[in-house]
Amino acid sequence: MADQYPTLLQCMVPATALKVLLWPAYKSTDFEVHRNWLAITHSLPLREWYYEKTSEWTLDYPPFFAYFEWLLSQTAQLGDRGMLVVQNRNYDSWQTVQFQRATVILTELVLVYALHLFVKSSSPNSKKQAHAAALSILLSPGLLIIDHIHFQYNGFLYGILILSIVLARKPSGLFASGLVFAALLCLKHIYLYLAPAYFVYLLRAYCLGPRSVFDVKLANCVKLGVGIIAVAGLAFGPFVYYGQVQQVFSRLFPFSRGLCHAYWAPNIWALYSFSDRVLIYAAPYLKLPVSSDAVNSVTRGLVGDTSFAVLPDISPRTTFVLTLAAQIPALTKLFFRPTWDNFVATLTLCAYASFLFGWHVHEKAILLVIIPFSLLALKDRRHLGAFRPLAVSGHVSLFPLLFTAMEFPIKIVYTVIWLAVFLLAFDRLAPPSEKPRVFLLDRFSLLYIAAAVPLLVYCSIVHQLMFGARYEFLPLMFISSYAAIGVVGSWLGFLVVFFTS
Repeated sequence: MADQYPTLLQCMVPATALKVLLWPAYKSTDFEVHRNWLAITHSLPLREWYYEKTSEWTLDYPPFFAYFEWLLSQTAQLGDRGMLVVQNRNYDSWQTVQFQRATVILTELVLVYALHLFVKSSSPNSKKQAHAAALSILLSPGLLIIDHIHFQYNGFLYGILILSIVLARKPSGLFASGLVFAALLCLKHIYLYLAPAYFVYLLRAYCLGPRSVFDVKLANCVKLGVGIIAVAGLAFGPFVYYGQVQQVFSRLFPFSRGLCHAYWAPNIWALYSFSDRVLIYAAPYLKLPVSSDAVNSVTRGLVGDTSFAVLPDISPRTTFVLTLAAQIPALTKLFFRPTWDNFVATLTLCAYASFLFGWHVHEKAILLVIIPFSLLALKDRRHLGAFRPLAVSGHVSLFPLLFTAMEFPIKIVYTVIWLAVFLLAFDRLAPPSEKPRVFLLDRFSLLYIAAAVPLLVYCSIVHQLMFGARYEFLPLMFISSYAAIGVVGSWLGFLVVFFTS
């Protein structure tokens, strides 16, 4: 019991108190997105949900999330029926704020339960490490910033993901793991990036025999296939009945968006975009052709507005090929060595690949990498060495989401305290690795973390003093490029660790 102090419950209580205090804080357009979805699912018949477009924030999550919003709306009407009127755009009465903020906290109990099972299912020798990892996720500054200030339901969704991962830890839970993940895909389709790892692991560990890939367990194949079809049927069945599947998928996968989001997510394309900006100034000396239209496109992250002045433009097909190519090596290793640790590592590497090379990636998607990696970060010191730069870069990259003065000390102070507490605790708890550590990566981590301080000082204070309202995209570009270096460095370090273990 002493190894698990403070407990998840003990940490949850003060964390919840802090989240309640943040209810009046800044809220993004995502707050209105979810309020509008409450109104759509409550006020309109199901057959109109994916056609409604009074607001620009149309319903673009899979059906299970729409049903989830409908369930929430049944309680919402007891507080303020105004929030459930589709025409009440940007409606944010205090009752509405209270209700939506409270639902994020309550649904996060799924995350607490999943983390409890993760710790409980860990071996006695790794219980202390699992508990520390669970606390780091529960108290994550990423979840605090994105869910409880910016406003989303990631804690609830990542709780379902972790539950699925934990169920896959034992052979008896593989079937349930597959069904839970199928349900997660019907809640939010971003988790499709992780589907290849689930496919390979369930194929090898559940559908095929342990000694030969030709030993097909037909009963398990049928059982899993029928189960997944049943889950998909529950989600999409009503829309199949109304002949609306094509309309639903057109909402889920809008391909008109550009390569980069308005604020560059810290990935390969952020570094590519930064390089293009540098080459604009170097072009006269290098005698390179420059596209004048692209030069005038400052952010080049708006919908359908991604172009490069010097470097070649990138197509969606290119990003898909690169993403798949980055995933295949890890999937191959998982196929031949289908252990649970390799499964979680492959999930992490699939998430890395999609984040680094994907089309129109949002900065919030970095949690798709951080959270599964957190489950392995304390496996040994080599894993921790690859995790450190990700923990710093991933959370720093979220800072521009909160740009108002009132939230500035919250995001800085909370994140710095989280990094100091957990990285120091992880450093003490991570066992020695059997393989030699990558000392170059360790040195990179130290230098990289140290560089965060002057960067944040410049972007938060110095830039405004020097330039005022001019060059407002410059701090965003610096933060994104800095964070991209950390994410790429972490990915390369983890690849070395994974393929040499």
